[in-house]
Amino acid sequence: VYRLDGERSLVQTVDFFTPIVDDPFVYGQIAAANALSDVYAMGGRPLTALAIAAFPKEAERSVLATIFRGGLDKLAEAGVALLGGHTVQDAEIKFGYAITGEVMSSAIWSNAGAQAGDELFLTKALGTGIISTAVKFERAPAEAAAAAIRSMITLNRLAAEALQSLPAGVIHACTDVTGFGLIGHASEISAASGCT
Repeated sequence: VYRLDGERSLVQTVDFFTPIVDDPFVYGQIAAANALSDVYAMGGRPLTALAIAAFPKEAERSVLATIFRGGLDKLAEAGVALLGGHTVQDAEIKFGYAITGEVMSSAIWSNAGAQAGDELFLTKALGTGIISTAVKFERAPAEAAAAAIRSMITLNRLAAEALQSLPAGVIHACTDVTGFGLIGHASEISAASGCT
């Protein structure tokens, strides 16, 4: 977070990862939704994005274009402008975004500040990581895979807006539960907040 003035701050985040689904359009959507999620989790509104991509030299250009279209689809849904980006050659595909957002300086949420006795609100179902792993090994039922994908491509915008409608000071800590899972993120909140 970078404080611009007494009222506004910028939120900067970057997130990219290897494919977790076979469909390149959906992979692009998931990567975008995931990168945007960090800004929403801080109470911010995402404004701009820079794409970050790594592709093998022999990768099919149509697949790469489809990944970018999937990401752009989610950026458009969020009202975020894509300003450019950077690509490199790599042995494995990687894709994501650096996101810039804004937040009122008096209303920044962090993962530090949780208090003993706080209630935990989950805005999405848990288990997408387990299901994604099962998909890689062709052991996930189709309906479970479809539900996980729906969850992963759903923006956290509505959840953030619902939380922002609560009275000031009600939210003590906030995070997005992604790659580290519930246990990993709960441990980070606990360590940052000095409580369990």
